[in-house]
Amino acid sequence: MARAAVLHAVGDTELDLRDDVGTVDAGPDQVKVSIKATGVCHSDLSVMTGVLPMPIPVVLGHEGAGVVTEVGAHVTNVQVGDHVVVNWSPDCGKCPECLRGEPYLCMAFIGATFTEARFTSDAGPVFGMAGCGTWAEEIIVPFQGVIKVAEDVPFEYAALLGCGIPTGVGAAINTAKVKPGSKVAVVGAGGVGLSVIQGAKIAGASTILAIDPNEAKHPIAKQFGATHTATLENLDETNGLLTLGQGFDYVFEVVGKSAAIQTAWGVTRRGGDVIVVGAGAADDNWQQSAFSLLFEGKSLKASLYGGCDLKRDIPMFVDLWRAGRLDIDSLITRRIRFEDLNDAVQALNSGEQIRQVVLFD
Repeated sequence: MARAAVLHAVGDTELDLRDDVGTVDAGPDQVKVSIKATGVCHSDLSVMTGVLPMPIPVVLGHEGAGVVTEVGAHVTNVQVGDHVVVNWSPDCGKCPECLRGEPYLCMAFIGATFTEARFTSDAGPVFGMAGCGTWAEEIIVPFQGVIKVAEDVPFEYAALLGCGIPTGVGAAINTAKVKPGSKVAVVGAGGVGLSVIQGAKIAGASTILAIDPNEAKHPIAKQFGATHTATLENLDETNGLLTLGQGFDYVFEVVGKSAAIQTAWGVTRRGGDVIVVGAGAADDNWQQSAFSLLFEGKSLKASLYGGCDLKRDIPMFVDLWRAGRLDIDSLITRRIRFEDLNDAVQALNSGEQIRQVVLFD
């Protein structure tokens, strides 16, 4: 038995930090991973509030890294002892989406998230968030749900390669395909928003505007590559100064709110791209007139998991980190222990931290 953070009901503000949770047995196509580091992501909070539906009870966490401790008989991509990043959206490689080169849209394993418990406890079976549940010392995932990573990458960095970095950097590089010299705006300067800013900088954007109502985040955004910052109150003025009121080439929404999509749409130039990165609620609708959709020529794009193929992109992110072009360390503003998770959830809810990482002994 091991430690795990369990959510028993949507709306609970505290997790049940248990020490009697074990994994189910690994199947022939599955891998057991000893989690060494796991991030505290806003999507975890969204499960607690019901914005992202998950079966209950559930071990939270989806952004993690660790060491393979057991492999099924059919597993060939990793072996015991390998360091791995957890891929919370594993791809089958066979479906139409995978064959089109869109593994981030693969639905092959989604159903099992809601039907197959990944953990056992004295209180009964427990599900894993996104089929993972990385806020636990051990997890069971399909072999497609782990990506081998070089052993010189610290586990706390590798954990962020499982969600925040690919979601943000990938949105700029893969989804938007930001062009050198272009003008970019990012609505929301949280952990993923800062990764979008880094991605835009890596891609060669000449102007990067970070938009966030919390002015305390503005200097942090500049540290990660933003050239300018704005609040909602001075956004029109800033847009006028930076683009002569024409708008930005690419605008990223990284909040998960319809109002933020509208803000992004409003500062996008005619013919520009609005990229939705944030995970919003199913009943939070956004609308735009048919006239504007046609005559303004703007494109609205979804960026799920940063449009990443983690098998391809994690080695690229590691190379960028080694070259000093991707700052992972500064994204981690707090390193905590398992017993601090409830406090970490409160800090996440209040927006006090960029990324908190749980380090397991």
